[in-house]
Amino acid sequence: MARLIVAGGGGGDAVAAAVIDRALYGADDPAVVLTYAWDRLLVDPLPGPRGADGFTGLRALTESVYAVPAEAAPVAPGGSTLPRLAGELAHTFALIDPHHGVEGMIRQLEELIEHLAPTSVDLLDVGGDILARGDEPTLRSPLGDALSLAVCAQVSAPVRLLVAGPGLDGELPVEVLRERLGAVVRTLSAEDVAPIGAVMEWHPSEATGMLMATARGVRGLCEVRDAGLAIPLTDAGPVVHEADLEAAFRRNRLAQAIGATTSLAEAERHSRAICGYSEIDYEREKAAGLRDAAPFDPDAVLRQLARFAAEARARGVTHTTFRHLTEVLGLDGGHRTALRELLLGAHPERYAAPLWRL
Repeated sequence: MARLIVAGGGGGDAVAAAVIDRALYGADDPAVVLTYAWDRLLVDPLPGPRGADGFTGLRALTESVYAVPAEAAPVAPGGSTLPRLAGELAHTFALIDPHHGVEGMIRQLEELIEHLAPTSVDLLDVGGDILARGDEPTLRSPLGDALSLAVCAQVSAPVRLLVAGPGLDGELPVEVLRERLGAVVRTLSAEDVAPIGAVMEWHPSEATGMLMATARGVRGLCEVRDAGLAIPLTDAGPVVHEADLEAAFRRNRLAQAIGATTSLAEAERHSRAICGYSEIDYEREKAAGLRDAAPFDPDAVLRQLARFAAEARARGVTHTTFRHLTEVLGLDGGHRTALRELLLGAHPERYAAPLWRL
């Protein structure tokens, strides 16, 4: 029987959806995962999400929903992790395209529900920023989750809201999230996340990487993002909760404001009015400021890493992500694999999969 999981923020949420689907239901008959193609600039140099016209080789599922198979490819110069993800996992990854706003996304989701007749529809968010009001100063990426929340709250089918790893996205404090979370659905174990280990060797998601690490028992303080945000790795990290979807929608000012939008640009205008910014604007500014990265010099990288590690340890930091290291060391996304191989070769004992122990 078909199941459908909406990856609320795309990217790492799609990976987490595959993990949680397998943990809850087993490896047989994997769910369809509906997700954005919205990768960070280390992967995709173009700001914002890719639509269906941003790929070649998609497979039509309905009139307006396409699966992203392994043979699909992003149209240059765009990038996407979805084709490789489809090649390594048994799940079907369907593309949700927000360029026609929430109304267009509702149409896509309802078409897919009619096509699949799923036994369940879950909306998944890693970290919990989907439970925000939408205007908190600590939020960094509210738009994608608000779009997904607005869609799932209005679609003509029951949807269960799941939050994995509360606080791991660094957007809302765990103390705030705690009162908004419901029953525990699953506490992920090392066995649960083992099948995804190979994916996390290359996938850049930081929140899902920390979700996997905490399921393996990693504890400490992890520094992430270009801004160097410190995220506690605690026993709450691998826990998956249910939450009240209707209450989340009523609380989220941004989700309510964009509920009848017909374009992504319109949703962005609401985000600027309510949050003071659009995360796509941030991506545009960052993309415009990107410079050519320095050549990959292993000796220079190791020297820089030693300085960074000493400074981070002085701040109480115990772990970091390879994505953060790539940015701290001034490397581009194409150097991430080389950096990982260099560090694993030099200090294999510091690898706390998929994080790096300082």
